[in-house]
Amino acid sequence: MRSELFDQVRESDRPGMSLQNPKMLRVSFSGEFFARQGAMVAYQGDVDFAYQGSGGIGKLFKKAVTGEGLPLMKVTGEGDVFLARDAWDVHVIDLDGDSVTVSGENVLAFESGLNWDIKRVEGAGIASGGLFNTVFTGHGRIAIACHGTPVLLDVDRPTFVDTDSAVAWSSSLHTGVRRTVRAGALIGRGSGEAMQLAFEGKGFVLVQASEGPQVPVQAG
Repeated sequence: MRSELFDQVRESDRPGMSLQNPKMLRVSFSGEFFARQGAMVAYQGDVDFAYQGSGGIGKLFKKAVTGEGLPLMKVTGEGDVFLARDAWDVHVIDLDGDSVTVSGENVLAFESGLNWDIKRVEGAGIASGGLFNTVFTGHGRIAIACHGTPVLLDVDRPTFVDTDSAVAWSSSLHTGVRRTVRAGALIGRGSGEAMQLAFEGKGFVLVQASEGPQVPVQAG
């Protein structure tokens, strides 16, 4: 049996965490790593998956209070695991002793050697909802999933991003919340964003070309 398709999509043989294609992550491992719950699409080898919640009592408490958190599974064993999220674009970030902040909604997987914690955006009260993100620090790789092709903005002047479009940013940036003067003003792609994430300092912010998948409105 022959097909150009078979040659184009054959699995790679690279070790560690790498892109199988623009929509899928392949993790060739021996030991453990963490992945978004439900992200596994295939695996080979002796692999076990265990639900992790948000990892630790402190993080579980923060998830209960904030609604953010990460629905994680701990992947252990030896083999190859393939991960994806609804055909979103997948990208890999290498940390070399530095730090990056990622929206919990966009985390796909990360290596177990990284330290991580849930942080609240300054100026956003709990009532605002959704303005809690995950800070990763140390040495290792993080895979993120973006809903649409992202753009990397250099932050060297005040920068404002829709709260659902900000994927990742330099942890050194000062973050806050800006509310549009005229509440409900139609300045974005949604139905009236009156609040944006504000970034100041020197660094970057990665912005996806979408506000994420639309949640269907339930009929009353």
